[in-house]
Amino acid sequence: MIHQAVDAARTTEQRFSMSYDEFQTCAEEGIHAEWVDGEMVVFMPPKTIHQHIVGFLYNLLSLYVSFFDLGTVLMAPFEMRARPDGPAREPDLLFIAPEHLDWLTTERLSGPADLIIEVVSDSSVARDRVDKFYEYQAIAVREYWIIDPRPGKERVDCYALTAQGRFQAIIPDEQGRYHATVLPRFWFRPDWFQQETFPNPVTILAEICGRAPAEIAALRATFRGEQ
Repeated sequence: MIHQAVDAARTTEQRFSMSYDEFQTCAEEGIHAEWVDGEMVVFMPPKTIHQHIVGFLYNLLSLYVSFFDLGTVLMAPFEMRARPDGPAREPDLLFIAPEHLDWLTTERLSGPADLIIEVVSDSSVARDRVDKFYEYQAIAVREYWIIDPRPGKERVDCYALTAQGRFQAIIPDEQGRYHATVLPRFWFRPDWFQQETFPNPVTILAEICGRAPAEIAALRATFRGEQ
């Protein structure tokens, strides 16, 4: 059944009624599917821009998190089930802080991620902006980024969980940068996702760490000259 679902999902999302145990049995590694309200939802294959953004952010965040020993970063397909009676989600990207690493097993994250990033596609607008927004808020995800790269609809929305358990919008600074609340000193620019060529994650990491762009360029030029 799962192979038929994957083939059919190339044109539209597919839904199948089943228990969570049945979902665990039939879902295969590498298949992007979620279990919600008694249904397995098999997603359409992502577009190139979606994968480029996810890959770029995964590389950048993994570098940053590894360098400062801040936890771990995972990318879909990987299951997050915050509550035993709740849905099984597979966010595009998850960050788990050190104090919550004991929630992580070889099969899933049994608790809410500290940061979740979803990249919007035509079929996921309502799910990312409404369903998951309120669901992630309810399970106390500390920070949620929604990145919409669709042509003519480019938009970034970032939210941090307040002490009252509500998502509050993160406002960009005067330079248009969004500053993470769960990753100390980390920031990003939305225009990174609107370019034909994404910035080099290593260069961006150096800039975030306070190295001037001219200094970084000089260092790269020196390195190339020594090769």
